[in-house]
Amino acid sequence: MSNPLFPGFESRLITVEDGVQIHARLGGEGPALLLLHGHPQTHAIWHKAAPVLAQHFTLVLADLRGYGDSSKPSGAADHANYSKRVMARDMLTLMRALGHERFAVLAHDRGARVAHRLAADHGEQVQRLVLLDIAPTLAMYEQTNEAFARAYWHWFFLIQPAPLPERLITADPAAYLRDVMGSRSAGMTPFDPRALAEYTRCLGLPGTAHGLCEDYRAAAGIDLAHDRTDRDAGRRLNMPLLALWGAQGVVQRCFQPLQEWRRVAEHVDGEALPCGHYIPEEAPHALLARALPFLLEA
Repeated sequence: MSNPLFPGFESRLITVEDGVQIHARLGGEGPALLLLHGHPQTHAIWHKAAPVLAQHFTLVLADLRGYGDSSKPSGAADHANYSKRVMARDMLTLMRALGHERFAVLAHDRGARVAHRLAADHGEQVQRLVLLDIAPTLAMYEQTNEAFARAYWHWFFLIQPAPLPERLITADPAAYLRDVMGSRSAGMTPFDPRALAEYTRCLGLPGTAHGLCEDYRAAAGIDLAHDRTDRDAGRRLNMPLLALWGAQGVVQRCFQPLQEWRRVAEHVDGEALPCGHYIPEEAPHALLARALPFLLEA
């Protein structure tokens, strides 16, 4: 699992619960920072930002369960083993296995949803939180309209019962990747060919199509139940949270992300960056300029 995108980084497989193994790359020095990716990608999304971040932090770049080189277990009937609660426990166990009891998190897209649940369930461990180009899952589902459904068609395709979406994805993984990523505001231009090759390789691995579908099926069911329980109980995030999103993206167009994060968290700042959805690859310098000072605050 060597990767020219991360020279000098170590590759590790850590067993978490039920025999699931989480793949991570490790590098840098300093306080611990967990980086989580989105769909349909892997930890490779961080290759443009990692060299700078590694000057300040011990980086843990993880592949979510179901993605990359992490395990891809069969989904449970209620999709609970792909709930963000379970995926968050994966990351907590990973960090503890690496000796990090407390850490900050920088996360994009699906990884940001895992990070939200990690912060909600394990707030003592999460020191600071940077979430990229999402509003809270519950808010996005409850406010879904035609414009959002057309732009985020994959949300509603991937949650269809197995094996329909899995069969269509596995028929041509590279085409699915291009159809999803290339349909955003920047097209395919931001993606380094080496990163794109890594995404394509991982999407073609046995079980990946099922894993990412289960991630979305859980988000449309059990994750919403967990979020509603938190809302009904008045539970809110207490650590500093920085929300950043793309000015040319769907989240900007269809939601009010800063307002929505302030409904669920006490200490929220944030703004739109001059890019679309794939912030770490489209606008790494703008991301670092905004996120690095926040992460370095004592």
